[in-house]
Amino acid sequence: MNLPNYLTLARIVIVPFLVVVLLTPVADRWFGMSGYVLAIIIFLLAAFTDILDGQLARRRNQVSTLGKFLDPIADKLLVSAALIVLVEKHLAPSWAVVIILGREFIVTGLRSVAASEGIVIQARSIGKLKMWAQCVAIVALLVAAATGTPPVSNFGLEYPAFRFWEVEEVRTAFSNMAHFAMTSNDWKVFGYLVGRGALWVAVITALWSMYDYFSFFFREKQINAKSPAAK
Repeated sequence: MNLPNYLTLARIVIVPFLVVVLLTPVADRWFGMSGYVLAIIIFLLAAFTDILDGQLARRRNQVSTLGKFLDPIADKLLVSAALIVLVEKHLAPSWAVVIILGREFIVTGLRSVAASEGIVIQARSIGKLKMWAQCVAIVALLVAAATGTPPVSNFGLEYPAFRFWEVEEVRTAFSNMAHFAMTSNDWKVFGYLVGRGALWVAVITALWSMYDYFSFFFREKQINAKSPAAK
């Protein structure tokens, strides 16, 4: 155990608190603030530890097998818990969360199969983009909820027609932004737009990165099969 690993464990411990804060009135009773506001603080703190533990491990030469094992688990637990709660709060569509979480299970299984065959699949850049998109979506949707009653799905427009420029609230928000007169409702609208947009990016990159991982795996299998050592 070392400091980076303790930070990773702290991120895992934070997950239940995030869920409790979002699903119960504990934030109002104990801290006198909205549960969404406290959840944003907790999530950003956890995200900061994700950045910090990796930097500390490399700087202090404390990269360990335990850290490599715990870090992705902590990330997946944090994001998965937040996304599931967003579905419970009607802030995120369940189909999008199912795709994102399903991708995590599939890629984890693929990595296990690859490791058993001596193939190491490192984190891909598209996977990192997916992670950032998820974090932006979670924070933005929590901001939307913290600043007022969240808009109904697609602002009441029938799925899949999501023409947000036709919504009066959105036009008002852009007009107020242009005149530097943003209201709490405008922040709610923008948070919802950014959150839903980032969620679409997360879904697309989740599918794209899954294809990228499988492509890499099969390429490596072909290379290993053709190598003299495999004969």
